[in-house]
Amino acid sequence: MIDRKQAIVLIKKYIKNEDLLQQSLIVEAILRKIAKILGNNEETWGLTGLLYNIDYEYTQGEPEKRGVFASQLLEGLLPEDCTNAIKSNNYRYSDYIPSTALDKSLVATVAMTNFIISFIGITSLKNFSNINILRDKLNEPNFTDINLKKRILLCNDIGISLNNFLQLNLKVIQDVLNKI
Repeated sequence: MIDRKQAIVLIKKYIKNEDLLQQSLIVEAILRKIAKILGNNEETWGLTGLLYNIDYEYTQGEPEKRGVFASQLLEGLLPEDCTNAIKSNNYRYSDYIPSTALDKSLVATVAMTNFIISFIGITSLKNFSNINILRDKLNEPNFTDINLKKRILLCNDIGISLNNFLQLNLKVIQDVLNKI
């Protein structure tokens, strides 16, 4: 298995967009926190989060290849449960349905970070503290992206309430952005 230092070199080889790199660092940090909460391996969960986006720039416009290409790139570098989780993040287009805690954590985390970043904007995130605005937006009866909400709600399947998941994501996002 590769270590974090090797994973950073690898991800920088495949991802050139700074926003995608930042999001990978954020997802890594969140998955490490979730692994700790659930008593799982923080290193492998973190690497899964760090590398989940490795094929994004190569599979744009071909969503059916997303995750599959990443798992091929990472074969032998990450345990199979990690590459399966990466494939599960694209379950809408693949045949790998999220079933494990790692799968569901990755799917929910990516969806939540996308929601938070798109709703607030990356530049305003460092000082954002009103979690009620985010929770209210997610709970609106006419929330427009039902698929996004379904992905986020996978947090319940791993035993973390939506409110706690939202708080955890926002805090970790802010911590990561403050270090960059």
